[in-house]
Parts: sequence; structure tokens; C-alpha cells
Amino acid sequence: MMKANVDFLRVFDIVEYQMNKYPQQAALNFFYDDKWKGFSIGNIQQQIDNISCWLIAQGFQKGDCAALIPRMGSPLWMMIDFACQQLGMVIVPIHPTATVEDMKFILEEVAAKICITADAPLFNKVKSISGLHQISHLDETQPNFFDGLNHRNQNASVNTELIKRKNEVSETDMLAIMYTSGTSGTPKGAMLTHRNVVSNIKSILPLFPIGPGDKILSFLPFSHIFERTSCYACMAFGANIYFSRKLETIDKDFKTVKPFFCTCVPKTLERMYEILEEQREQESTLTKMLITWAMKTGEQFKAERRNTFSGQGFLFPIKLFLARLLVLNRWRKALGGKIKFMVVGAAALRPEIARLFSAAGVTTLSGYGMTEASPLITVNRPEPGMNNFETVGLPVPGVEIKLDDINENGEGEILVKGPNIMKGYFNRPELNREVFTDDGWFRTGDVGKMVKKRFLAITDRKKDIFKTSSGIYIAPQPLERHFITSPFISQCMIIGFNKPFVSAILVPHFTVLQSWCEENGVHWTSSQFMVHNIKVIQKMQQEVDRLNKTLQNYQRVGKFILSEGDWSVEGGELTASFKMIRSKLMEKHGGEIEKMYL
Repeated sequence: MMKANVDFLRVFDIVEYQMNKYPQQAALNFFYDDKWKGFSIGNIQQQIDNISCWLIAQGFQKGDCAALIPRMGSPLWMMIDFACQQLGMVIVPIHPTATVEDMKFILEEVAAKICITADAPLFNKVKSISGLHQISHLDETQPNFFDGLNHRNQNASVNTELIKRKNEVSETDMLAIMYTSGTSGTPKGAMLTHRNVVSNIKSILPLFPIGPGDKILSFLPFSHIFERTSCYACMAFGANIYFSRKLETIDKDFKTVKPFFCTCVPKTLERMYEILEEQREQESTLTKMLITWAMKTGEQFKAERRNTFSGQGFLFPIKLFLARLLVLNRWRKALGGKIKFMVVGAAALRPEIARLFSAAGVTTLSGYGMTEASPLITVNRPEPGMNNFETVGLPVPGVEIKLDDINENGEGEILVKGPNIMKGYFNRPELNREVFTDDGWFRTGDVGKMVKKRFLAITDRKKDIFKTSSGIYIAPQPLERHFITSPFISQCMIIGFNKPFVSAILVPHFTVLQSWCEENGVHWTSSQFMVHNIKVIQKMQQEVDRLNKTLQNYQRVGKFILSEGDWSVEGGELTASFKMIRSKLMEKHGGEIEKMYL
């Protein structure tokens, strides 16, 4: 007997799509009682239907907004997500790190009818700011646990109603309102339809060699569109998704799951890179030289020639083999030992880090996307010649890009068009007129250029580019990426709007700095005091001077201040996707900045 045509038009159809095409016995997995446990795809669909029936019994209707506030992803979150989708409800994910003001604003703007949080503390946070009656959480050890997960429907009429409701959901219906964290101003909600997200998933499927049964580790926040779409796509691949327990267990989860693939953000790989740098500083002179040599060798790796090493000298394959054997393989082992490739998004990844991980046998593919694009716009590919470490890759199938108002360096604002682009911002008609051109192109606000005529490189945010008092335009992001190549600099923000020269706020890499202090007889106390230590300031000045040498005169950092602690989401200096909130940092260091220009 021939199977019916297998396809999916709405996001929740992916569950049935996997069930019909390659049913998995461990489709979604979680860690419980010291071992990984999985749900079969059939079990998942049954649980989704039970939750949907509970929602019907509670009186929820098509178009009602369900606010979800997860921390990490989990099988339960995906089931709740799909259950709401089946009824035509609109998902409104909220970052758990959102301020009380932002949470209140979002819940009120969308008129949420139900809110489900990850745990009791988030439940209490919402309870304190909202008059919602339907608020619950997913910690079964505490009161107010979400009842829908315990529901087992036995009512035939409700089942009939569920089938009717599912059939009424169209691919053009709203799937979610995804609020962008933003680096300034009021949160804005991108309205995404089923067609938007499904088109992005289908454009991903031909690009990556993921197959049925491949293990995927998910550890990014499930409130992000990047991780949500990635998980949907992995289900469409027929892969088995393993959800990390919490941030503190990610390293253990990699070793126990031994994934084939994962999505990640630059911060994850940068931290592993920093650990190697920290270890290097603590080793003997000989070992330090060995690690430095291995890292330099890895940074010469060229993905487009990984099979033949043409143009890299006949000794390079031998050097790379030794570098892997002695140093670089520890990264792959730390990631479980079986990982083949990873896709990096949400922010720019330093090219030398992408080269190093790829040199270690973990093909690292940078991509570019936005919440408003569901999210993927461009991505590098795993095939030779299709991965350019200096760029964010080629447009995904079905998506067009072009540059607007191109300058003498070939840079212009990136405009995007495709079925993945949002309907618009929720309740923001004026803003929608600003971001969409008359012929339907979406203005990303990012500045980029084409490399080798087909790869896209992001150079900056249009609104971040500033002019000094000398009338010279400065793009801060390339300079910031340049300065954090120093092992002594963890974070950097370039400033200088209407000022006579460029300056910077630097966050030292305190672990590396402490090792340097111990080696050089500088008494270490704590970071808040060491940033004022004369010898530390002199060392940081040496690093700035060294990095300034390769820059044009007008780009060089004339003065800097040292921040006493890392910038974080919790501290309010970074967005939920780890982008700097420049206005907050300018405000925080306002007095020190003024003194630099006296």
C-alpha cells in the first residue's frame, strides 16, 4: 500500500511528517534519574493532542495568545508549543531574562490569555505584574504546575473538535509573535506565520547532511527563534533531539550524548577558545610554545581545501595532523568526540575561532539571520568551496539579498526578500512603513558587503556607525572584533561619536590577566581593584598599542578605560542574544568617558 504524499505546510505538521516518513523511537529526549529518556514520535503526538484537548476544554480559541517563558528547551516545551499551534493559538515566547517592565509590556500588548513559565520563580515574577488567571509553570514539585500535561482526553466530542480546529489552521495564519530583545527602545514583536517558518525549514533541509536517528544536542534558550526553528528542522530531518538540562551541565551533556550536530552562539566557542588560552598561560614554556604553534597552525586551515590542502604547502597536512593529535583534538573530545559540524548564529564569530574548530575536525558554519526572517538568511555550507570563514555564507534557497546605498568600499545596507520574512511588527504600522520598501524588501539595518560575488560579510549595524568630530565615519564592530583577538581582552566597545579620536571600553580577560600578574610579580587582589593597577593598565596599553599598529591612524584607539566585570544579560549590558546594549554601557561609564576626552 502506497503512503499518502508526505509533506508539511504548518509547523505542527512536522510531527506527523516524521511519523510517516521515518518514525523515531527517541525523537525528543531529556535527562532524568541519571540517564537519558526518550519519547517516541507516536507518544509525542498523543501527548500533544491531550494538551490541545485540555486547552479546548478550558475555552481557548483560535487567535488567543499563549505566552511561554522557557529557560532551556525540553520535550515538554515542544509538546506545549505544538498543542497550542494545532488550535491556531499564537505563541508569544518571552526571554526569561527580560525585565519586569518588558514582560508586563509584552503580556499586555498581545493580551495574553495564558502564560506558562519554566519554574516557580518565573511564575512569581509574572504573577506580580499580571492579572492573568491562567498562569502556571513546569516544575512538578511545586504548586501551580501546568495541568495540561496531566490531562488524558477520553471525550470523543472534544477529539472531533480538535480535528476540526486543526483543519481550520492555514499556513498563512499567525504562528508566533517573537519579540526582539533589541539594543535600545521598546520591545517589538515580529509576526511570523506558519508559511514564514516552514519556508525557512524547507530551505535548510537540503543544505545539511543530517539524517534520521542522528543525535542533536539542544542547549540554547528556547525563547529564541534560532533554537526554535532549529528544533523544528531537526524533527523534519528525523534526528533525535537531546535537550540539555541546564547551562552548568552542557559539558557533561556533550560527553554523554555524543551529538553529531548542534547549533550554538559565538559565546560558546569563544569560551572554549578562552579556556585553551588560559591553559596555555599556566603551562611551562615548552608546552606554551606547543599550544601556540598548534593554534597558529589551525588558524591557517582553509575549509574550501580541506581534502587536498592545495596552496598550503605539502607539509601542512602533517602539521595539521600533529596539531590535532597534540592539542586541537581536545576540543572535539570535549564536544563528545562524534560531532561533525555545527552552525553558529545570533552574533558574529571570529574567523580564527571558526578555522580552529574546523581544523579540529568540527566543521564550523557561520550563518546570518534575524527574528524577522524566521530566522535564517544566509549560511555557509559543509561542502568544499562553500564555507568562507570571513563571511556568514550564501543566501539560503528561496531568499534574495541585495545591498542598498553602497559606499566606496562596496558596503551597503542589507535588504532581504523571501517567504520567510515576517508579516510585520505587531501594532507598529509606522515602523512597518520604515522597514519595508515599496517593492517589498525588508531593511535589516545591518551593513554588509559581498565577498567573491556570492558570500555575504556583515560589517556593522547601520545605526552603530558614527562620525568623529573630524568628519570621519567609524564602523565599530570590525574594530571591536579586532581588539578581542588579544588574549588579554574579553569584551570591547568602541566609542567616539562627535569626539576628536576613537576610544574604547575594555573588559580584561581576568583569568589570563591574573596568570600574567602572578608571573610578573604583580600582587593580585580582585578585578575591581586590578583595573586601577598601574602595571595592569600599562600591560593593557601594550596590547592596545600592538593591535593599533595594523589599523589606519583614524581607527586607532587613543585612550581606553577598563571595566571591572564581564558584561552580561543579567547585568543589563547585553541583550538576550548577547549583543551589547551600547546606550546602557555609555550610561554606566559616562563619567569615565567624559574624563577621557578632557
